[in-house]
Amino acid sequence: MPKRILNVVTNVGHYDDPGHPTGLWLSELTHAWQVFEDAGFEQTLVSPAGGEVPLEPRALRFPNYDKTAKAWHTDAAKMAMLEHTLSADQFDAGDFDAIYFTGGHAVMYDFPGSEGLQRITREIYERGGIVSSVCHGYCGLLDTKLSDGSYLIAGKKMTGFAWAEEVLARVDKLVPYNAEERAKERGALYEKAKLPFVSYTVVDGNLVTGQNPGSAKATAEKVAALL
Repeated sequence: MPKRILNVVTNVGHYDDPGHPTGLWLSELTHAWQVFEDAGFEQTLVSPAGGEVPLEPRALRFPNYDKTAKAWHTDAAKMAMLEHTLSADQFDAGDFDAIYFTGGHAVMYDFPGSEGLQRITREIYERGGIVSSVCHGYCGLLDTKLSDGSYLIAGKKMTGFAWAEEVLARVDKLVPYNAEERAKERGALYEKAKLPFVSYTVVDGNLVTGQNPGSAKATAEKVAALL
């Protein structure tokens, strides 16, 4: 039986201010998808509410719009997958060996409050499956608790988009909260690279996290190696 991966994407298309669009950072999905595909894994897309997945406009420009992102964006069948995703409530965690949270600032809004995603994540993690995220994807782990009531990330080494990177990206005034600080408040042993925007990944048991868009491929490779 091939290993099965659940790739999590967002349904949100803008910040609190509707004049500032955001969405899925496409390469964070496509880089991982390629790694998992090459490994022979079965892949499924899921979103908190189901339905359409907006794309982050900045991710569709150089240098973020690379070969894998362009190939997906120009493939009608692949784009259709992002127009008709199923919701988290429609999936059984037992059907998957790993969950991978993609990013983009949009996920800060709909990942944390999704009880369906929390249920799937908790069940996968507690039976030894792989829980992973890249960039802002770790927002999907911030409020997830284990069966004993403790936060999944408490006492775990992990990473995700750093506050310094928010400032450099000039969105620190737009984001709804400081994700790095919130992870630390949950007890996470947060780490980051010495320089912003360079690839950086952390593995702590069956938790695998990547810091930023440039970390997606390396994060997926570590997930694949564990599987």
